[in-house]
Amino acid sequence: MKERLTELQAEALEKVKAAKDLRALNDVRVAFLGKKGRITEVLRNMGKLPKEERPVVGAYANEVRETIQRAIEEKMNQLEKEQMERELAEETVDVTLPGRPVRQAGRHPLIRIIEEIEDLFIGMGYRIAEGPEVETDYYNFEALNLPKGHPARDMQDSFYISEEILLRTHTSPVQARTMESHQGRGPVKIICPGKVYRRDNDDATHSHQFMQVEGLVVDENIRMSDLKGTLEVFAKKIFGDDREIRLRPSFFPFTEPSVEMDISCKICRGQGCSVCKGTGWIEILGAGMVHPNVLKMGGFDPDIYSGFAFGIGVERIAMLKYGIDDIRHFYTNDVRFLQQFYRQE
Repeated sequence: MKERLTELQAEALEKVKAAKDLRALNDVRVAFLGKKGRITEVLRNMGKLPKEERPVVGAYANEVRETIQRAIEEKMNQLEKEQMERELAEETVDVTLPGRPVRQAGRHPLIRIIEEIEDLFIGMGYRIAEGPEVETDYYNFEALNLPKGHPARDMQDSFYISEEILLRTHTSPVQARTMESHQGRGPVKIICPGKVYRRDNDDATHSHQFMQVEGLVVDENIRMSDLKGTLEVFAKKIFGDDREIRLRPSFFPFTEPSVEMDISCKICRGQGCSVCKGTGWIEILGAGMVHPNVLKMGGFDPDIYSGFAFGIGVERIAMLKYGIDDIRHFYTNDVRFLQQFYRQE
């Protein structure tokens, strides 16, 4: 049997040497080393050999296999190199031809809004703060005056990963973490842009994932008038100098007092139309003075420090500013929709 293996090795090496292309080389491999190859057929007869000869023949068969396999690999490298050289010799590149222009995209409308907001508030002395999107129940709720069992938690059906870990429902946990890091010493002046998640059914005005920019100011002698002035500057910067604002009483567990802010409708100039539902005003954000309990849990003495906070829904601002009627347009990657904003760069 060893003689037969030696003959097959010599024959295989000769065929490998004679192979002119990769297909012919692969045929050699299959014919000699494949599951039904000639060497495999020989090895099936090893059972007929005496027991003392089997290990010797088996070891020799492995040497033959390795020799043929090594020859095939060397030949393959040679053929691939020759093929590449032929292709390079046959192909020509005219370096004088004009290049194909690379079409540049524009910024996504949501990114445009976030950058516009960031530019405004950085110019007012704020800094940008970020935090984890996978958050603990403590920072997402408890540190914001929403203890376990609080009825206001029902307003924000959440994506829980475990009993204490969830996808954040707002960027307010960044505010709580920032206050904690200041160890009771002001001032704090930040905005917190980022993604948030809630168990909402996706439709024209709702999404299970959306973006917020929240703001927080904590210092001595911060008043509601400071909040109103800040929001008025924001509204005029984003929507135009002719827009007016109004603040309506509202409720949020983490602010007291709390307000909703409306801007005058740009369509009817406050006279009432279908866009503003006949009121002349459009709601755009919530805000308020930081609740004393939130200040305490953040490490601040509410007898010394006060502050205000606000939360801006980026999609809502973009929809109002650009006249977009369906929030899903932001996430479906429809080039026809996005191209409208490229021209505004």
